[in-house]
Amino acid sequence: MPSVQLAGDRITDWDSFHTESALAFGFPDFYGRNMNAWVDCLSYLRDDDGMCKFKLKPKEVLRIEISGSKELHARLPELVEEVEFCCTAINDRCEDYDELPTLELIWK
Repeated sequence: MPSVQLAGDRITDWDSFHTESALAFGFPDFYGRNMNAWVDCLSYLRDDDGMCKFKLKPKEVLRIEISGSKELHARLPELVEEVEFCCTAINDRCEDYDELPTLELIWK
């Protein structure tokens, strides 16, 4: 299973979250550094659209592991809530198209 790690201790605000995400996922240079752009880049992981360095096979799931979750939850609860919401929205979009979910979010 493909996976990506985000270091929660390096995420101190929204800007650092987007910096870490851009590096970890291989987002393009024109990545908008907001959650709408984050969702756009991760919504078509089974297509070869160049929005991310991952291209999943039909039944694969990308595991997103975020370390330091306890501290991150305490420091930035709204960010944690938004990441969870966006991952769910991406997976719901897959189901709307009769596809399997593409993301698994793990808090470490």
